[in-house]
Amino acid sequence: MSWQDWETDAMARALALARRGRGAVEPNPMVGAVIVRDGVVRGEGFHRRFGAAHAEVEAIRKARDSARGAEMFVTLEPCSHYGKTPPCTEAIMTAGLKRVVVAMRDPFERVRGRGLAALRKAGIRVETGLLGDDARALNAPYLKLRTTGVPWIVAKYAMTLDGNIAAASGDSRWISCEKSRREVHRLRGLVDAVVVGIETVLADDPLLTARPSGRRTAARVVIDGRARLPLDSQLVKTALDAPLVVAVDSRAPVRRVKALEAAGAHVMALPGEDGVDIAALAGELGRREMTNVMVEGGSKVLGCFFAARLVDEVMVFVAPAFLGQGVRPIAGWRIDEMAAAARLDKLTSRRLDCDLLVRGRVVYAGTT
Repeated sequence: MSWQDWETDAMARALALARRGRGAVEPNPMVGAVIVRDGVVRGEGFHRRFGAAHAEVEAIRKARDSARGAEMFVTLEPCSHYGKTPPCTEAIMTAGLKRVVVAMRDPFERVRGRGLAALRKAGIRVETGLLGDDARALNAPYLKLRTTGVPWIVAKYAMTLDGNIAAASGDSRWISCEKSRREVHRLRGLVDAVVVGIETVLADDPLLTARPSGRRTAARVVIDGRARLPLDSQLVKTALDAPLVVAVDSRAPVRRVKALEAAGAHVMALPGEDGVDIAALAGELGRREMTNVMVEGGSKVLGCFFAARLVDEVMVFVAPAFLGQGVRPIAGWRIDEMAAAARLDKLTSRRLDCDLLVRGRVVYAGTT
């Protein structure tokens, strides 16, 4: 189907509005809606936060009576079921819209074509696909969670220009500049969980919170098979202020588990006799409807996530420094042929003072 320029512009505006919900709406998708009548935008809206009015309803409220006989451009299929809010399809029918253009269908089992069918049954003209690729890219984390049960996983690390995340001694403070560190705190305030390994905790005693706080309070997740997390660590001491999850395996001593729980940590017992099963961890985070998860290291943890082909996106802060022999970002994951290398798609880069932030989506060999 060929689309007119004004239609594309309307959907692009809806996508821009949808992005404003990032970090506030999850596990719901980001959605934007624009109502046009006689070539003029009469109302627009976006899903502002989880539990609040959906984008379609907000746009209709702003359009008021001018919504009758108008056209709506919405980034995701309108819902047709009762959840936190009433069905958007009912609001669209009541408003008297004559046409609804939808960027993409919703894979959520309670929607999945039912919204489109309900609108068509009511005599409303429905068309799909306008800027669909952009809509799918915007809500890739939501789509992954709904179709696989696993969160969108971002691998984040800082490294020197010669590819080290720490000196040979283990020292890593600070590879990245202050502006880069502020960006990391901003990102922590948008995700559901921040994951690190116990070795990182023992070496750095991190807090792993967003400072200043963001839209979300991320759960701090420590992969700690034997429950070695010190009770006097910053993580445990702040367990009542920000969620702390300790993922252990069958080797974890019961007394250590009970001590961590008594201190306010949630201990997650997962399969594994020689380390926590990473796939099981990802599945459990998904079961808890965590949409975006950021893995901050160390190198063994990053390697496990890559080896399990669970990393969806990479964010690397590259500092203009050299360490020679040091600690590599990814350990325990090996590919012997360049043809089988994982590569980045949708690659972007930007300067943060002296650092360079490189970001892209991971494409594994054999996938599209």
